[in-house]
Amino acid sequence: MNEISLNVLQLGNSDWRELYYISKEVDLTYKKSIRELPDRSYDVIFVDKTLSDEEVDILQKSARSYTYFVMDTVLETPAMNRLFIAKRGRKLTSDELKEFLNNELKNYYGKDYGEKFKPKNIEVSRNFNGSVSWTGNYSVNLKGEFGTEYRQIIFWRYNIPVQKGQALDFWLEYDKDKDVEICLEVIEFAKGSISEVVEDVIYSGEKLQELMTFEVIDDGNLFLSVKACGVGKLSIIALHDRFSRRGHGVFIPGGKRTVTSSGEEIFHYLDLGDMKPPLAVYFSGYKTMEGFEGYNLMKKFGCPFLLVGEPRLECGAFYLGDNEYEDSMRNIIRDALDELKFCESDLILSGLSMGTHGALYYGADFRPHSLILGKPLCSLGTVAYNEKRIRPGGFPTSLDVLMYQTGACDDKSIGRLNDRFWMKFDKSNWNNTKFAVAYMIEDDYDSEAYQNLLAHLGQTGAYIYGKGIHGRHNDNTEAIVTWFISQYEKILTEEFNR
Repeated sequence: MNEISLNVLQLGNSDWRELYYISKEVDLTYKKSIRELPDRSYDVIFVDKTLSDEEVDILQKSARSYTYFVMDTVLETPAMNRLFIAKRGRKLTSDELKEFLNNELKNYYGKDYGEKFKPKNIEVSRNFNGSVSWTGNYSVNLKGEFGTEYRQIIFWRYNIPVQKGQALDFWLEYDKDKDVEICLEVIEFAKGSISEVVEDVIYSGEKLQELMTFEVIDDGNLFLSVKACGVGKLSIIALHDRFSRRGHGVFIPGGKRTVTSSGEEIFHYLDLGDMKPPLAVYFSGYKTMEGFEGYNLMKKFGCPFLLVGEPRLECGAFYLGDNEYEDSMRNIIRDALDELKFCESDLILSGLSMGTHGALYYGADFRPHSLILGKPLCSLGTVAYNEKRIRPGGFPTSLDVLMYQTGACDDKSIGRLNDRFWMKFDKSNWNNTKFAVAYMIEDDYDSEAYQNLLAHLGQTGAYIYGKGIHGRHNDNTEAIVTWFISQYEKILTEEFNR
């Protein structure tokens, strides 16, 4: 982490820097009052005074949810109470404040990071004599005898550089026969050394079923490997590592993680905004770095918003899954609507590229007010087919998606995957739903997406309009995003009087 990794604003009648120990990693700005929008973003805001309505309005626009703290001695006005609820605030006593400053504040750092180790960087132990196969970029599969005692079976070639004071969350996706046992070993080496072990931690049994938090002792590097024993099949699907907030949120403060019984993750973050309709749901697109996409964009609109992301396959599996996975996705959206006491007509679903598939697919489960889409992808089977026909090497993950969702890569599987989307889409009630779509005219992923939407929505009572931009799928994302933002502003202004 950087020498200064937290920007903190304190509003009150006395400067806490004169009363409490503040870590050198914290850049604390003290103000008695605030009269205009800050010219910087604050990771945490502390309030130790009664705010004016003007100050409440400023913090409503600038403060991040889940990072707003009020001392319990402050006399709050009705406006402050509303702000406290909207920002998911937390009250602190003077004793709790000391504990918070010393031990918890460090978890509210601004930078977030997460990654998945690439399967191609897995090395299989030379001592393993069984069979080894690879399923695209999805998994490495081992079958045979692993021994009677734990021994290293695979390791990742590249170490992770770490810094003193950091904590990392690890999540291992795997599948195995019941007669095979495994553990994840994390070894911390001293900086500049490949032999001086600082810490050696082994995670096994029930610990593998939850996030594994590793506390870094000093600057150095982490080496990771999987050990196994027993006889049978073992598939190593993915290893994820993320900056940890030690229980204060996944990726960002307030970020949540839903995990299915098979170990598949969904990330979601709800910001209550001003608690007035609509609820804007944004499905993350294809991204190599794990985390939430679209936070700054959606926060600017001022309305409640829900960010959704998923890390399966290389950079996402287009939000399709088994019944448990898809039920979880629907429940995340329903729970957000219920908390806000909104109805389905107060819902906007949106996304770019991969995110459009999530918005369209789960939009069919609701009766949303609008869908705002940039570079729509509907027929995922066709996207995979085009990898061979017109886009060789352009998006090989599409073949992983086809195999993952259908179990095959033949012509029948292409049709089945397309039908999975369109059969659900056609059964939904789209009456009065608005579709705002920006598409690439020469799209080399799903070139007929917009035309197909027009055809399937023809007699449904839906409203659809679009803007075509010349180029292939990834040729002019800037123009797509500009139009995407303009349609959000248009709908929020004209339909919700915002």
